[in-house]
Amino acid sequence: MANRQLIDVKNLIDEIEDHLNDENFAEVSQRINVLKPADAISVLERLNHRHRAFVYLMFDKDLALRVFEGLPPVLQGDLVNALQEHDTAELFIGLAPDDRVWLLDELPATVASKLLEGLDVDERAQTSALLGYAEGSIGRRMSPQFITLRPYNTVADAMERVNSRLHTAETVYYLPVIDDGRRVIGAVSLRQLMGAQDTQSVDELMGTARTADVSEDAENVARRTARRGTFALSVVDHEERLVGIFTLDDAVRILEHEESEDVSRQGGVEPLRRPYLSTPVSRLVRSRITWLLVLAVGATLTVQVLSVFEATLEQVTVLALFVPLLIGTGGNTGNQAATTVTRALALHDIEPRDLFRVLTRELRTGFMLGILLGSLGFVITALIYEFEVGLVIGLTLLAVCTVAAAVGGAMPLLARAIKVDPAVFSNPFISTFVDATGLIIYFMIAKAILQI
Repeated sequence: MANRQLIDVKNLIDEIEDHLNDENFAEVSQRINVLKPADAISVLERLNHRHRAFVYLMFDKDLALRVFEGLPPVLQGDLVNALQEHDTAELFIGLAPDDRVWLLDELPATVASKLLEGLDVDERAQTSALLGYAEGSIGRRMSPQFITLRPYNTVADAMERVNSRLHTAETVYYLPVIDDGRRVIGAVSLRQLMGAQDTQSVDELMGTARTADVSEDAENVARRTARRGTFALSVVDHEERLVGIFTLDDAVRILEHEESEDVSRQGGVEPLRRPYLSTPVSRLVRSRITWLLVLAVGATLTVQVLSVFEATLEQVTVLALFVPLLIGTGGNTGNQAATTVTRALALHDIEPRDLFRVLTRELRTGFMLGILLGSLGFVITALIYEFEVGLVIGLTLLAVCTVAAAVGGAMPLLARAIKVDPAVFSNPFISTFVDATGLIIYFMIAKAILQI
């Protein structure tokens, strides 16, 4: 079923592009306005920059707003720059304040200022308040549109308040309860209100409210929200006063964004922050070239090691055959450890202070992997070549796996300790480091056993 849908979208895009090239805009409009928002988003993400703007202008008004809300912030920014000013202003007004901040973060300052000026006083104040918080903080991602209740409110009063703000609140399913000083003292759900008697008071129903400080890191709060399965939580300032709410759907959005960045950096590329097919080739080149240059410079360490042991290779040429095997095994072992530890860091299973415990576990893990791989390498190599060569390969695999696992496990923790993204310190750098050290270990063991 999924493959069928993918083929249909691809065929539709081909047809749309053909109609656009033939300037058959009526046919394009007819085809796209029967799409569901999710399908329309898929189409826009795969069109080039110029065609995307043309197609978007042909959407019906209601569909256009729903599609715009579902696009990644980077593509929203592209559309803002491509559309007429009045179209842009209308789209911007239709967004929720927290969604506006996502978009403004992707736009030039002059464009952002012009869009803010087009808002009414209340909307501008709400959006500007969010922009005032530090980048990366939960204050910048929370919603200021929420419904509060007082403990002395009856259920009937609470339901009337919910109904009156049904279309302006971020959510009506999570309702913070505050005191006269706007401090959060509890929370109730819409389900609780609907199942209670009209004369009951809110303080009879409310439970403990989960809160986050407005200056907390947004990713940390998002992970906490997702881990607990909390539908929403209250965001408070340093005096415990309610300033916003943070919902589960926003948590998922942040985690998707962060996971995409981590995966990209672990692979040695800068995150694209937009769908692949919507990314210009020049942007793909820029996202990769810096890392390739860094890794190329790092690879010179391997070349230097080989040049130092050139005489050893000339005496026992068979050693050269195993160089790719050894450095590949070391790199893969280190990358596995780094990926596991980076993931554990993101989930807060471990912290930098756990360095010694992680190092101990990875040394043991690497040693056991080395025993298994080294034994296999020893048997196969000894049968094909000589006993001494097999012993060199076996011991080298044991040592390389142990060292690589320890280095791979330690580097993400060291990166977090010095306030650097652990993903940056992961696979590419570990591979380069382990390649060089693995070769040194290899040739030192070979010289000792083969007496060369």
